[in-house]
Amino acid sequence: MNRTDRLYAIVEELRRTSPAGRTAAQLATHFEVTARTIKRDVSALQQSGVPIWATAGPGGGYALDTGATLPPLTFSAGEATAIALALAAQPDQPYALEGRSALTKLLGAMTPAARESAAALGARVWLRDEGAERSSTARALDEALRDGVVVIIDYVDREGNETERRPVEPMTFARTRGHWFLLAWCRKRRGGRSFRLDRITAAQVTTQRFEARDLGEVFGPPPDDAHPVDLG
Repeated sequence: MNRTDRLYAIVEELRRTSPAGRTAAQLATHFEVTARTIKRDVSALQQSGVPIWATAGPGGGYALDTGATLPPLTFSAGEATAIALALAAQPDQPYALEGRSALTKLLGAMTPAARESAAALGARVWLRDEGAERSSTARALDEALRDGVVVIIDYVDREGNETERRPVEPMTFARTRGHWFLLAWCRKRRGGRSFRLDRITAAQVTTQRFEARDLGEVFGPPPDDAHPVDLG
């Protein structure tokens, strides 16, 4: 970890452990540097205006001043590149449009130097363009799932059979076997059905809300290696 990234990480570590804070020894162990390096880093952060209080003596250490206004959240070049990479690697993923908007906001919150570092790092990560992108139909499904409303879909199954104007209650998106699926309660079939997103040819969002159903009761227990996205 370079010094710029470590400075960002120290602030976030103190933010996470506020108000107790951390000692120089604890930070040195966490970041695998010397206590003297940590003291220099903290001094630099204090001089830049980060409200870090230092307490000397046994049991002392560093803590963020919770009564002060903290500077805007900062991001390292690696963090920005990781988000950009995740979006580029899965351009057809649910909420990809919102993801790109979040990346734009993230870059706007970074310093010019940090943005340059992120751009330089991103230039060293290459992906082959597979041409997948989020269609207007898929974005309608994003909206319906987010708002908890019925969506009317046209669908072509694996045998080429077409079904039009099928009202479904979207329950979750799932990715398996290299494809994204919508798991939903089909009002026409009165049961749970999975729809491969690239086979949904049209989607019309309604304003009709529905009572959420239990995913496990409708589809049974998920595979052992399947899990929801963890934002924690």
